[in-house]
Formats: sequence, C-alpha cells, structure tokens
Amino acid sequence: MKSFNEIKKPSKEEQKLAIESYGALVSAISQLKSDEPEIEIEETRERIKIPLSALKLLGEILDAMGKGKPFSLVPIATEVTTQKAAEILGCSRPHFVKLLEEGEIGFTKVGKHRRVKFEDVMRYKRKMKEKQKRHIIDIMKADEESGTYDS
Repeated sequence: MKSFNEIKKPSKEEQKLAIESYGALVSAISQLKSDEPEIEIEETRERIKIPLSALKLLGEILDAMGKGKPFSLVPIATEVTTQKAAEILGCSRPHFVKLLEEGEIGFTKVGKHRRVKFEDVMRYKRKMKEKQKRHIIDIMKADEESGTYDS
C-alpha cells in the first residue's frame, strides 16, 4: 500500500479511461440482479465472482479518477501515527497532539506512542471543513447585509 505522500493524481490517459469505464460500469451495475455477480477479465477469459459492494466501490474509484482526484483505499479500522494524521489534516504534529490532548480526537497509547483511528481523523477533517464552510457563509451574509459584498 502506498504511503499518504506517494498518492498522485491520475494521468490524463488514466482519467480518460476511467471516464469511459465508469459509465459502462454504472450501466452494468444497474442491470444486475445478484449480490455476487461474476465478471470476466477479457484478456485471460477468467471469470471472477465479486461482491456487488466491491463493484460499487470500483465505480467510486473510477469516478474519482475520471475527475482527476487522487485517492487511496484505507481499511476503516486502520490506526495511524500522529505524524500521518497531521499530514492528512495539513497541520503540524505538535498541533495535532494538542488536539488529541484537548479531547478533540480520540486516541490510544501503545507504550509512549499515540495511535489514532484513521476514521476519527477523517471525521474530524469533515467536521472542520463543514465548520469552515459555515464561517464563509456567515461572512458572506454579514458582508451582504452591510453592503460590502456584491452578489
């Protein structure tokens, strides 16, 4: 598995292929009647049973790639170091540790080291993005009311 810093945006060629594949996959999924469909790898003629949820996840991956977004798959229960968590949030490790100590994000200690669940880091990140969005909207409303923002 690649580290967080090694994740790159898909190339233009990968984006184009993902866009084409995404449409075909979504169409095929909509016609499925089984929760365990079989897919065939054309080059090898090998047939593979795959959970429907995995096909839907593949669709999400293709959608992200088609939009040029970098992505990574991380098992939900994965724990990350404070350094990795800080990188995910785009802050310093000392600031992240401060968030932990203030109880903003839960953690466990393994010896002297803190471990944080990846899903908790992502939940905090979503919460912060939503808070930022609300602040921007509040600022825009205040500017509109005062006449300094032209909508």
